[in-house]
Amino acid sequence: MMSFRVSLFNLVGLYLIFSENHSGCYMDTVSQLLSVNISHLHVVSDKQSLSVSWLVNHSGLVSGIYEIQVSRTENHTIIYNTNVSVASADLDKHTWTWTSDLPLECVDHSVRIRHYYNQSVPSPWSNWVTNYGADVENKLKIFPNDRVLREGTSAMFCCVPPRGVNIISMEYKKEKRHLISIGNRVKAITVDNVMPSMEFIMVLLSCTDTRGTSTHVWNYVSTPPEKPRNFSCVTSDMESVACTWDPDRKWSQAKQTLQIVNSDQAPVECVHSPCKLHAVPQLEEYNISVVVRNQLGEETHSYSFNIFDRVFPVVEWDRVSPGVTDTTVSWIVLGNLTQLNLLCQVTTDPGSMTSLRCNNVRGHCSVKLEHLLPNTRYFTRVHCSVNGILWGDWTQPISFTTYPLVTLDLWRTINQLSYLHSRQLTLLWTPHIVGTAAKVNIQGYTVKWLQEGQNRTELKDSGQTQAEVSLGPGQCDFTVQAVLHTGSSIPAHITIPARDDRENLLVEKRLSSGSASGFNLSWEEQDTASCGYTVEWCILGSVVPCTLRWKKMPKGNRTLFLPARHFKAGCRYTFNIYGCTENQHRLLEIQTGYSQELQSVQSPDLVETVLCTSSSVMLEWRYDEDNPAHLAFITGYQVTVHKVVSDKPSSHTADTFTVSVADPQKKSLTIKSLQQNCEYTFSVSALTKEGPGKGANITIRTRANHSAHLAMTLTPILILLGCTGLLWPQRKMLKNGLKEIFAYPAGMHIRTFELDSFLEETCERLQSQRVEECVTCDIEILNIRPLLNENTPKDPELLNTPSLAAFQSVSPACEPLQVCYFPQSATVLCGTETFQETIYTENKTYFGTTGEDLSESQQVASSEITSSEPSECLQESCSVIYGYIINENL
Repeated sequence: MMSFRVSLFNLVGLYLIFSENHSGCYMDTVSQLLSVNISHLHVVSDKQSLSVSWLVNHSGLVSGIYEIQVSRTENHTIIYNTNVSVASADLDKHTWTWTSDLPLECVDHSVRIRHYYNQSVPSPWSNWVTNYGADVENKLKIFPNDRVLREGTSAMFCCVPPRGVNIISMEYKKEKRHLISIGNRVKAITVDNVMPSMEFIMVLLSCTDTRGTSTHVWNYVSTPPEKPRNFSCVTSDMESVACTWDPDRKWSQAKQTLQIVNSDQAPVECVHSPCKLHAVPQLEEYNISVVVRNQLGEETHSYSFNIFDRVFPVVEWDRVSPGVTDTTVSWIVLGNLTQLNLLCQVTTDPGSMTSLRCNNVRGHCSVKLEHLLPNTRYFTRVHCSVNGILWGDWTQPISFTTYPLVTLDLWRTINQLSYLHSRQLTLLWTPHIVGTAAKVNIQGYTVKWLQEGQNRTELKDSGQTQAEVSLGPGQCDFTVQAVLHTGSSIPAHITIPARDDRENLLVEKRLSSGSASGFNLSWEEQDTASCGYTVEWCILGSVVPCTLRWKKMPKGNRTLFLPARHFKAGCRYTFNIYGCTENQHRLLEIQTGYSQELQSVQSPDLVETVLCTSSSVMLEWRYDEDNPAHLAFITGYQVTVHKVVSDKPSSHTADTFTVSVADPQKKSLTIKSLQQNCEYTFSVSALTKEGPGKGANITIRTRANHSAHLAMTLTPILILLGCTGLLWPQRKMLKNGLKEIFAYPAGMHIRTFELDSFLEETCERLQSQRVEECVTCDIEILNIRPLLNENTPKDPELLNTPSLAAFQSVSPACEPLQVCYFPQSATVLCGTETFQETIYTENKTYFGTTGEDLSESQQVASSEITSSEPSECLQESCSVIYGYIINENL
């Protein structure tokens, strides 16, 4: 039938060639009979492709050119048109594939075809062959849906509503996009460079219609599959082969197909790693092929290996048996690996690694872990290998705790008794538990010793840490051991030497308390100390009763630092340092000191009987400078002397001094160079490194020195009598000399001014002066008396002088003279009736103008000039008489 149709087709073609110039009506009729029909239309929705198949005419009269059109929607809107050339003459059927940018489910897609004769005459079009879109009844549908999209490409998404419903919006990753109309109902959006979200490998699409109904779909974004990375195969039991590889960097939903190429086993399809294959008996070299596929493509890979090099042992724990310082662990190696050379490694944390060979027929291996700490929690793991090439995985860590161990720090104190050469021994011990993993319950202690050939044992409760034993003069060996519920205790030994009554006098060495950080102890190295040293002290210092503490130091170590947090400031501590020998502990040094000295020590007790003189006082006091209860070492004493003065404050430093006593054993002091008949307060305080402590006070008055007072009184009297006796023969000559010294100079006269005028003039000149500013403010008051049998003349001219009248109107309270040329101030006399008896004298050069008016007739003898005394009655009336002395020689 096919050959007949081809022959008919050829005949028609010949006819057309020879009838090219005939009318068109014949052409139309012939062409309708020779159109090309589409034999098959195949749709691949995941790839959005249409495959069109038709029969091919191999006649030379028909060219191999076909025209194909693709339309969309029921209106057959042409969206794609192309010519296809079919050159192969061997095919009777040809297939052409077209890929749509829009999912095929969105709308109808139709295809038609025609061919050309002689490359110019087209045949009629074939009928439309349609692939119908999705049928939507009530719900909105979005395409594509749940599909793998290639990363970085462009894609179109459509929303198909039911009939009669319109789409109002579409969102991509929650962002609205521009709507594209596809036909009457369908809406679509275009997305360039499709990329997954940061958190997911999918993208979200949403669609909303006019009814307010929304729908959401997810699509995956990926890349074509990659070749497997880090592909490898191992076996753990020689029965199966497990192949693993790294997953794709991006989720691609790829599937792997594995096959052993050099065997007849069927391929095995896997989705995830690992993928298991059955081992081939007696096969050592394996060749495995891998094919990776997803919706976007596929990749292939091959891998070869020797199975004995890829053994991966799997280990399971069997048992853990802990001890005090060691633990036994055991495990089992799975699989049929007993014929292979197994090597295993065991680690402890904290700790180290242990390696061992494991050739047990049953695959059972064990090892003893040593050098562990007691009462400590450990974690252990194990893994194995064949020939050390490929190591299996580590097992999960398993924990265990070693048993506790208790050690005793043993010490003793020996009290020598005075009767029967006996001794009182006190054994003291401190338990030390190594590790803190579990709480250790000590049930008690066992004390054993050998005395007088007999073994003795004493049991102590868990709360007791000392034992009292009476000993004779001989040597004894003691052993103390803790009793535990689990674990063990190491016995502690100590040897008590025979009694030695020889005195071992040691001088205490004082320690410096330069800082509050603690005690830095050091001692001389002793060759006899073969097993180290022991330092003992009391935690409360030297206070009784004593709670003893000790610290053992190894041989060669002769220093020890004890932090201050274990000691109390102001408390004296005594440290006894013993040297350990094979048979005894011998006292080497005694050191005493304070972690921190304090200043406030107690005051001394003053002795009330005091030896006192007029210039010295001897003090005496009582004080126990070596008392261990002191808050610091006593370095001396300080005596503070304070003179008690009633008109000065008690803290006046000019009357206070201190005297120090550097020797703390000297408890008396004589204070010298004191004043007689004075009261002194003495304060005696003890000195420390930090300064003086509290003081003891006593007040003492020095005695009066009568002999010194008598000598001071008699001395000037005796001198005066002696001088009088020596000068008595020259008494006349001395009298004349004194007269010449105290007489008036020749030519000096004294006149009396008018009081009012002189006083007014003087006050006007000197009212701006003050006494404090004058070079001198000496005042001379002369009492003018007439000579014997002679009256003092009165100068009427002088009495009528205006200046004198002015003096009378001026108050006696005028300001004194304050001129720099030796002025003298006025003198106010109280209760004087005759003012002429007192005059005021001035230098002539100061009142030069008034001096010319004075008469030279007035002569005043020096013997008649005397100083007047001020009145003792300030309430009575006062008068002032002023005058001046005229020196004619000026």
